[in-house]
Amino acid sequence: MAERLTERALNRALLARQGLLEPFDQPVERVVEAIGAIQAQYWPAAPVALWSRLRTFVSEDLFQALGERRLVTGPLLRGTLHLASAEHHPAYAAVVEAERIAQPWRLPGGAEELLAAVLEFVRGQARTRAELVGFIEDWIARHPSALSEGELARQRQFEWRPLLRWSALIRVPVGNRWGVKAPSALEAAPRVPPDWPDPAAALEQIVLRHLRAFGPAAAEDIAGWIGLKTPPVREVLAMLEPKLQRFEDEAGRALYDLPEAPRPDPETYAPARLLPWFDSVLLAYAPRHRARVLPEAYKDRLYLAANLQWLPSLLLDGQVAGSWSMRAEGKDASLSLVPFRALSKAERSQVQERAEGLLRFTHPNARALRVVDAG
Repeated sequence: MAERLTERALNRALLARQGLLEPFDQPVERVVEAIGAIQAQYWPAAPVALWSRLRTFVSEDLFQALGERRLVTGPLLRGTLHLASAEHHPAYAAVVEAERIAQPWRLPGGAEELLAAVLEFVRGQARTRAELVGFIEDWIARHPSALSEGELARQRQFEWRPLLRWSALIRVPVGNRWGVKAPSALEAAPRVPPDWPDPAAALEQIVLRHLRAFGPAAAEDIAGWIGLKTPPVREVLAMLEPKLQRFEDEAGRALYDLPEAPRPDPETYAPARLLPWFDSVLLAYAPRHRARVLPEAYKDRLYLAANLQWLPSLLLDGQVAGSWSMRAEGKDASLSLVPFRALSKAERSQVQERAEGLLRFTHPNARALRVVDAG
């Protein structure tokens, strides 16, 4: 019979793998690999996610890794922008593109020559969306029979967005000057088809990556994180089960994990942490099974359904206990805390220290920094 793990035990396993118990002290690309690809749809979130998990980190570490293509960013998990290491990117991309084959936003059918030409056009050269669309239309004009009339009409209806969101294209800034704005130009990824793994082998790699970063986890957790239906993930877990350790959660769900992965004592001390918008620890599990980190009573205070936004969160004792926001006016910067429960004196002191550290990180040249309790 599988061992049953409490929510608190699952919480400490998650925190240990995410660098939220003991921070990481590794190159930034190795940290991104360890914690799973980082959600970067809202660009300011990525540096904060890394600051929360590394012992020492400055934004330049991230920008240098991106500039050297040790890290890349593009549309991956759940169709949203994510940071991934150049080494891990091909498996994510292979699974994403295999899933898109039957979707309306698929790549142009029968367009191998066009895709090859696009990759050559953006190889080592940042191109704006307008430049790339102009290139595509010019190529089509010179190869009028390359696409069927129906396929051409479909792509133009979507303004070539299915191709612009091809996982072989990564997002980069024009001039390779990384900063606070999200990159919008396009360039060929370090590895492109056919130098990607087979989709079946790639899915196996990603399932194992999820367990490494967020386990123990159920098939539906992993599928939701990737953006797939559950049956293919369940099949992969069944194949891998002899190599995995099996548990149950308090709801009786089957959970899987890597045998060597950390599962600390549930009473292990968890320090206060501030996590960014859309942090992965909130999105790595099926919506009905996020209690290991997000108490059900607080879900509607952290997730704004009207605009599909996950607010930055405050973790106390490993669980969401509030949200926060930042504001800059001139040379002054402030961070407003919104606790969801009463804080003890010790908790308040610890949160204050953590908030001041985040302000110094995000606004190093500010004249004055202020933490405000807006609860």
